[in-house]
Amino acid sequence: MKIQIENDQPVIDAQDLGPLLGLHPAEVQAKMRSGHITSTYEVGQGEDAGRFRLTFFHAGKRVRLTCNEDGDVISKIRTDTGTRT
Repeated sequence: MKIQIENDQPVIDAQDLGPLLGLHPAEVQAKMRSGHITSTYEVGQGEDAGRFRLTFFHAGKRVRLTCNEDGDVISKIRTDTGTRT
């Protein structure tokens, strides 16, 4: 899986994100627009320079993707948060 950076913002393919959140890929864009999927984007500092992290939240699930500077996913963590949005 690879994350593209466009205009200094990460772009993930719905085909990749949907299954991680338990969704059909066709649902992803609408749920992001409506706020049912939220996300954070963090850029590494210090010893983490050259890496970035994306975290997505949906319906009690959290998916965290850590990527190298080329956008290759080097770590993927999926957890239940216990909260539903």
